[in-house]
Formats: sequence, structure tokens, C-alpha cells
Amino acid sequence: MDAGFRAHLEGGMTTVCRCWAVTRLDGVEYGFTDHDRDLAFEGITFKADTGLTARALQQGTGLAVDNTEAMGVLSDAAIREEDIEAGRLDGAEVRAWLVNWTDVVQRHLQFRGSIGEIRRGGGAFHAELRGLTEKLNRTLGRVYQKPCTAVLGDAACRFDTSAAGYSVTVAVGIAEQGRIFRWTDLAGFEPGWFTRGRLMVLTGAAAGLSGIVKADRVTETGQREIELWEALRGAMLPGDLLRLEAGCDKRMETCRLKFSNLLNFQGFPDIPGEDWVMAVPKRAAANTGGSRR
Repeated sequence: MDAGFRAHLEGGMTTVCRCWAVTRLDGVEYGFTDHDRDLAFEGITFKADTGLTARALQQGTGLAVDNTEAMGVLSDAAIREEDIEAGRLDGAEVRAWLVNWTDVVQRHLQFRGSIGEIRRGGGAFHAELRGLTEKLNRTLGRVYQKPCTAVLGDAACRFDTSAAGYSVTVAVGIAEQGRIFRWTDLAGFEPGWFTRGRLMVLTGAAAGLSGIVKADRVTETGQREIELWEALRGAMLPGDLLRLEAGCDKRMETCRLKFSNLLNFQGFPDIPGEDWVMAVPKRAAANTGGSRR
């Protein structure tokens, strides 16, 4: 903590408030404060009219997860209900400061973490704030399995999904419940090409949202139909632009034949399966240690 700020807190007569910065995964940033006027520092304007408040922060010196909860009013000027419904705040980064509102240079970062579960109702929202040690609860490490463990296009896969023939940008034609999309044709792409691929919304109210393709097929009426596993939680209108990326089923054959990317295949196709592990000697044949076939 800054020495000047510490001296201010120890002086008895304090002028402090709390400020929060919320940064969504798409880069959009919000600033809130419980002071009665706006404050600004670190390039962020912390608005005073958002009605945001927070409970006491629970912190420890060990590996226990720091946590608290923020509460605020849903409004167009701050966090909107449609943003929560669309999942735009899921996993957003949160920073919280204790600030001397007469001199914002004197401040102390009390909390840094992410948004967990969000509840809303009655024109307000309640957001669980999870500390940085929450990430230690995730299982990490290499998984040894036959299918590839990489995500198509990530740093391990290294495949360029924007390459010709592996993605297409199209306008929304017929959309049902944000989960099923239909077009008269997707020329140049055979049925099933986008199965297990990704659909991303580029323009419109749902811009930035994406979903995983469950099925890519041709209907009885001859239309090309893309079905997602889960509905996109945002309004889409005819004419909004979508991007479709080819799908990968994680098999070595698909990596070699469809993407020509076998060098970066992250699976272990020759690893023995459970049938081999459970195999036992047979009396009917000689157990020489050779092939079981």
C-alpha cells in the first residue's frame, strides 16, 4: 500500500470510497463507484449513478479462494439485462480498489478476480466474484488419449481457420430460436463440413456471440441447415452476418485428410484401449508374448 494512502487511513478522518472495474472477455469495460460523483483513473471513468455495491471481501493468506458478491441495478447506462442473458459478462475480469476520492492517486487494489454466477431479478443483479486462486481448482496437465486434445485453430493446433475453403461469411437467412439456421445453399461446402465447427455472429445485436455446430445437413426441401448445440442468447435479424468455420472430430484421419495438419496432431492414436488393458491369458492358445491376433 502507498505510504501516503496508509497515512491517510491512519489519520482518523478519511475520505475513501470503493471503485470497481469490470472488463468483459470481448474488451468492453465498465467502471463503478459507491461515491456520489464520478471518478477517473487508469483510463477508466467510474460512474457514481449505477447503484453498484458490494459485500465485505473475504481474503486469506493461504490458497483459499477469495470471494465476495457485487449487487447493482440493471440499466442502459451500466450493465443491461440482455448482456447478462447473452453471457457477455461470464468470466469477466473484476478489479476493486479502495480510493481516496479527494486524491485518486492514493488508492489500493483490494481484489482482483472474475465474475462467477450471476443472478438477476426485480431490476437488479447479484454477481459472485471469485478470486484468482479459483483457477487452481481446475485440472491442468496433458491428457493422453487417442483423439486430439487441441481446439481447431488454437496455439497447439496452429491451423489457420481463415484459409480458403475452411470458413465462410454469410448473412442470416432463416433463424429459429437462435439455434437452427437455414439457407438455400452453401455452395462449395459439402453437407457435414461444418459439423463440430463454430458459428460466430459478426454484426447485429448478438455480435460477438458464438456456438458449436451440432449438425450440418440438407433438409428434405433442399435447404442447407446448421443446428447448434445451444441457442445463442441474443437477437438476430435477417441480414446479420455470420461466420461458419469447418468442424473437426479430433480423429487422426480427419487431421490428415481434411486439414493436412497431421504434424500438429495432439492425440495418441496408438495408445492401447481399455479392451487391451482388460485382456487376460487364454488357455486355448500359447502365451508367447506375440501378437494377440
